[in-house]
Amino acid sequence: MDLHLTHKLALITGSTKGIGKAIAIQMAQEGSDVIINGRKQEDVDKVVAEIKTKFPDTNPQAAAADISKEAGRKKLFNDFPKVDILVNNMGIFQPMEYWDIDDDIWEKFFKVNVLSGNALAKFYLPKMLADDFGRIIFIASEEAVMPSGEMPQYSMTKSMNLSLAKSLSKLTVATHVTVNTVMPGSTLTEGVQDMIDKMYKDSDIPKDQWEADFMKNHRSRSQIQRLIRPEEIGRFVAFVASPDASSFSGEALRLDGGLVPTIF
Repeated sequence: MDLHLTHKLALITGSTKGIGKAIAIQMAQEGSDVIINGRKQEDVDKVVAEIKTKFPDTNPQAAAADISKEAGRKKLFNDFPKVDILVNNMGIFQPMEYWDIDDDIWEKFFKVNVLSGNALAKFYLPKMLADDFGRIIFIASEEAVMPSGEMPQYSMTKSMNLSLAKSLSKLTVATHVTVNTVMPGSTLTEGVQDMIDKMYKDSDIPKDQWEADFMKNHRSRSQIQRLIRPEEIGRFVAFVASPDASSFSGEALRLDGGLVPTIF
């Protein structure tokens, strides 16, 4: 299926690993010229080289910048003043007890997971509207609508992503610009793998059963009873980013493996 993404310029934040990298690879496979973003130049260059090798007809570019900071965003805007597609994927998470979360932690999660993506949307959206084409996609989580209680500081920011995307979509009425949110369920990223390794390192459960035990005891509502793979998210986001997904606007699109039990 041709998603008509050839040479669309797509910025995927936090794309040196995990879901972000999977999105970048899938979009490059569809012909997009992807902008790889991460804090470390070495990590960014490595992914750019990998994508160029796999998809030589595309033009992947490097954007090493900490976009949670104003200086990093200014550098990004200077290097890439206009994009066709913005995927706000960069974010942080950490299981924490509510009582251990101080104001500095609340503020850090808000700045990284909400304000950085908002700053990018505010910069790129007017240019998309002027061109009458663009896609802005926030990568949230099922935690946005069904907080587990394991990381309230993270869940709060993901709910904000949904609200922000909905508000921004109101600015695109009667245009070919859309703003949406994708809500993955628990996904086997490097960070989640590290979390599971720490949880089970002292257990008697065989390592090849850690994922199944985690899903049974910590994500029991999941209907697929496995962690989603990043490439599955990548394929879905590539479609939402494509011109073929023009009917999605202001949507909170769930990709949670049936984890959220409600119809809506």
